Amino acid sequence: MSVHPGTVLIVEDDADVSRALSRAVRSLGFEVATFGTGEELLESRISDHPAVLLLDLHLPGLSGAELISRLGLCAPQLRIIVMTGRDIGGAREACLAAGAASYIKKPIARSDLAELLVG
Repeated sequence: MSVHPGTVLIVEDDADVSRALSRAVRSLGFEVATFGTGEELLESRISDHPAVLLLDLHLPGLSGAELISRLGLCAPQLRIIVMTGRDIGGAREACLAAGAASYIKKPIARSDLAELLVG
């Protein structure tokens, strides 16, 4: 999959959450590309086009934190917003230190999402 500039990438393993986020992001005027795992994202051609990534921290397989590190090498221009429903001690600091631009707890209000995506 080739991703166009201005596309918001979503990596979320919960299909219901992914659909809800996709609808909210589209309602804000962005294109969306969704992935169920970090591996799926890495197999896509994201490095060709800058975009924003909404990344679930807790994923099966490659974790959100590991994915941030890998993306720093292959897509350093990508702005990463980490989302989590289970905020554990030290996770925010670790994600930001690894290169994430923002860290937010789910559920995400549409107004907060709009602010993050324009950021």
